[in-house]
Amino acid sequence: MTSFLWSYGWLFVLMLALILYKQVLRIFFGMVIVPEDKIGLVTKKFVLFGEPKALPDGRIIATKGEAGFQATTLAPGLYWWMWPWQYGIDMHSFTVIPEGKIGLVLSNDGAELPTGNILARKVECDNFQDTTAFLSNGGQKGRQTHVLTPGTYRINTFAFTVTIAEMTIINENKVGVVTTLDGEPLPSNQIAGRHIEGHNNFQDVDSFLVHGGNRGLQPQVILAGSYYINPWAIQIEEIWMTEVPIGNVGVVISYIGEEGTDLTGDGFKHGNIVSKGFKGVWMEPLGPGKYPVNKYTMKVELVPTTNLVLNWANARSEAHALDKNLSTITVRSKDGFPFNLDVAQIIHVPANEAPKVIARFGSMTNLVSQVLEPTIGNYFRNSAQDSDVISFLTTRKERQQAAKNHIKEVLDEYNVYAVDTLIGDIVPPEALMKTLTDRKIAEEEQKTYQTQRMAQEQRQGVEKETAIADMQKEIVKAQQSVEIAQRTADAAVKKAEGDATSLKLQVNAEAEATKMRAIAEAEATKARAGAQAEATKLNASADAERISKTGLAEAEKIMAIGKSTAEAYELQVKAMGNDNFTRFKITEAIGKENIKIIPDVLISGGNGTDGSISGLLGLKLMDMLQDKNTLETQSTNS
Repeated sequence: MTSFLWSYGWLFVLMLALILYKQVLRIFFGMVIVPEDKIGLVTKKFVLFGEPKALPDGRIIATKGEAGFQATTLAPGLYWWMWPWQYGIDMHSFTVIPEGKIGLVLSNDGAELPTGNILARKVECDNFQDTTAFLSNGGQKGRQTHVLTPGTYRINTFAFTVTIAEMTIINENKVGVVTTLDGEPLPSNQIAGRHIEGHNNFQDVDSFLVHGGNRGLQPQVILAGSYYINPWAIQIEEIWMTEVPIGNVGVVISYIGEEGTDLTGDGFKHGNIVSKGFKGVWMEPLGPGKYPVNKYTMKVELVPTTNLVLNWANARSEAHALDKNLSTITVRSKDGFPFNLDVAQIIHVPANEAPKVIARFGSMTNLVSQVLEPTIGNYFRNSAQDSDVISFLTTRKERQQAAKNHIKEVLDEYNVYAVDTLIGDIVPPEALMKTLTDRKIAEEEQKTYQTQRMAQEQRQGVEKETAIADMQKEIVKAQQSVEIAQRTADAAVKKAEGDATSLKLQVNAEAEATKMRAIAEAEATKARAGAQAEATKLNASADAERISKTGLAEAEKIMAIGKSTAEAYELQVKAMGNDNFTRFKITEAIGKENIKIIPDVLISGGNGTDGSISGLLGLKLMDMLQDKNTLETQSTNS
């Protein structure tokens, strides 16, 4: 039983030793194994004989074997004789600085900072991985100027505290304005430090300080990009780049630099214009473009080099806004009426004259408020007092030209070219305007009435012409009718003449026949035939004359018949004798005409001889006269 226990006891001890070998080796041999991703931070609990027993005053890190936090760390690996009863070993991860970050280091031990310094200067210490070198080389406690860039470091966290911070990034179209928190004091009469080279955009703070860099505002700026800048040493303000638009120049006013020589000469007494790099207004302006200007050390005044329009009007302002404080000018006329007028002034500032304008006034806004506004306002107020409102309105063109000449002469003294002066809207007093309006309305109404009268006259003329044109057809028709009637009448006359001629010929023929018959009868019966022929001839002549002259032809016919009858009677009388012929004709007439033998009215002769015969002849004559009067009356009426 005892041998069994003895055999298995050694086995148990061996197994227990295998399990606790690290602790056994640590206890008996002081073995320490540091993993590959760790470092060992060593704390010495006490010292043995012959070793320094205490740290110097003010020190917390032991570099020479003193008790306390040791400067030397244990890198990954195997170490002996680090007995736990004398050394405490703390495993600590590596210090890792990620991409896009920086490590800010605070030293917990080291020399005291000099008076006035806020940052500890850089010493050679392998990026704070060699604590002993840091302390031996005079490393100072506190915030360090040097930063850790992205990477992995074996940092003794007993000696150093590392803070992760963001890299400094300046975006596109922007610049970084730099203010340093450490360095020499600023020179007198300067608002920014001296220009220092060799610090790699303030990433090497120690180089900046070594070369005499000043604390405070810096004249240099940082352009777009990413930088390892220590925010404990450098403060960055990101601002927009200064843009000079097309049609403008940028006049640079520098607040820093040495005093330069005035380049304008004795003739210009309104400020110094100096060369680039000196304090004052630079002679050479900036052209259109973008510039990395430090707005705290320089000022860029934009000066338009194109024609610039300024409006003295309440309702209008240009995009440049230089006339935003200008308003409609109120003036008072000679006759005491106040009225308003709008004015537009066009000016031009040549590029080479822009620095003089800025040196004189400081800005374009001051030029407008100090020169243009009082000059133009006072000119028009004075001009209005020399004239009444009506005259001012009627002589607007002449006053505009006079204003242009006057203002041009004034602005030439200020290196500004006056292009033109324009008078805009003029607003007379309401009462006067009403009077003028009423007068104008009356004049226009008079013109309207005259125009309407002329229009009516023209309308009448048009209507007359229209009526004439409308009647033209009737007129033409009437003219045609008249012509037709005339031609018809002519034709009727010709026809009547032809008919008369024909009738005359016919009558002549009949007369000739009657004559021949009368001659034949006269020859047959001697006196009767001859008388009858002559009567026929006379009758034919009378008929022809009546027919040829529209009534006269009939009379001629009657006369011809009567003449023929008379001749016939004459021949008959000659043949028969007066008494016999008379008795014969009376008897013939009584038979043919059914004449009453005893008349209704008895007409007796004067001598009583042949009284009855004479009465009958008188009645017959009366009937014939009545028939003739009736025919003449009908012919006249027709």
